[in-house]
Amino acid sequence: MPGKILIIDDVPANRVVLKVKLAAACYDAVAKHGGQDIVALLQGIRPRLVIVDADHPDAPALRAIEALRADAEFGTLPVIVTGAPSDRANHTELMLAALARGADAFHPKPVEDALLLARIRQLLRLREISEELRLRETTSHALGFAEEIEPFARPARIALVAGDMETGQRWQEALKGHFTHRISVLDQHAALGEHAPALQDTYVIASELKRPGDGLHLMSELRSRRWSRHAPCLIVMPDSDPAQAAMALDLGAADLIEEPVEGRELALRLTALIARKRESDQLRRRVRDGLKLAVTDPLTGLYNRRYALSHLARIRNNAALSCKSFAVMALDLDHFKQVNDRYGHAAGDEVLRSVAKRIAGNLRSVDMVARIGGEEFLVAMPDTSEEDARRAAQRLCRLIEAEPIPLPAPARGSLRQTVSIGVALGGGAGSDWVDEAGAEAMLEALIDQADRALLSSKAHGRNTVTLGRDAA
Repeated sequence: MPGKILIIDDVPANRVVLKVKLAAACYDAVAKHGGQDIVALLQGIRPRLVIVDADHPDAPALRAIEALRADAEFGTLPVIVTGAPSDRANHTELMLAALARGADAFHPKPVEDALLLARIRQLLRLREISEELRLRETTSHALGFAEEIEPFARPARIALVAGDMETGQRWQEALKGHFTHRISVLDQHAALGEHAPALQDTYVIASELKRPGDGLHLMSELRSRRWSRHAPCLIVMPDSDPAQAAMALDLGAADLIEEPVEGRELALRLTALIARKRESDQLRRRVRDGLKLAVTDPLTGLYNRRYALSHLARIRNNAALSCKSFAVMALDLDHFKQVNDRYGHAAGDEVLRSVAKRIAGNLRSVDMVARIGGEEFLVAMPDTSEEDARRAAQRLCRLIEAEPIPLPAPARGSLRQTVSIGVALGGGAGSDWVDEAGAEAMLEALIDQADRALLSSKAHGRNTVTLGRDAA
């Protein structure tokens, strides 16, 4: 199951119904009544997402969200608010209060099941990406790299893409007085232009432009472009259509808003999206600039041994907390000395670069690939079972051997290179948290197990995969 979801609701029947629905969707739901210290509750349960119920703008549950956002450990935890307003409030007031207090989404009761599940999937995806970036940043801090000075926060660039210019201008007028970001009203074609009028930080897109579904198609196009793939898209829905809204979230929408667009709600949603994007951009920049020269191998562009061991330690610690397994692969090029002896070191370098590219290009974005020796590579795969690791290693063997590698002058022609791989598995249900010295010893033993499996692959004919438990 993808982590725990905490349900906080004062009505027992509501807790039971929602818990059953989430269990049917294969989520591990924990239900608690309100009125408890939310931070203390989270420390015991450690959920991946929280769903809270509120019935008026000053509800204790909403005040608890403020306390949550101020907490250093749980401040980024995704929070969904559900609720039906009491006699003291209306739907709009309750929604705006929830967003202003820090909720990631508000779903009125009765909750549309398909839309709620789509929202949960979307927020869990965002959390996974954020955690991966934070994990890599933590690695750079542990290696002793100074944190960059934060640049002045310039006004964000927001593009409004409506079905017609009049509607876009209406949205722009609604935002006046709420913030000072730079707002442009664009048509569909201008939004896809890389330089017109400027690269955007956030897009507000009508789900229906010229035809129904045009807005979602535009969002997909923007997410596929290098210059706009990290810009969040807020989709404007023409009416309450849960199926269409769920589809928008599953296709990558960062948030949703319904027509008629109200200025304060739009401003609150955009402010949250801009803050999230700036944090993600900052984390990516720190990882890229702070580590690139110090922890990468200059020949292949992969991480070097120093980074690999430090990052692997954090993968191991995360696995201990989540009780999930992770895999380590040791890869070595077969008969590589013969390549250097026969074709020269320039050819050997080209073979190393080509193999490195094939390894990195055929694994998940969360997997780490490093060159840790002359012709030896290390792969760390978080949240990976033994069978998944075996299949990934076998796939790498096939892909590396499949295409000949062209050799640079003065050598001629090309050659087929193979690799031998050893795989070891760490973490899992029996994994416990240990101190730094213990973790280092366990990782050394795990890498040694992968190395021994690698030697077994060499002994059994090369271009093959051996699991650590089979290497004895």
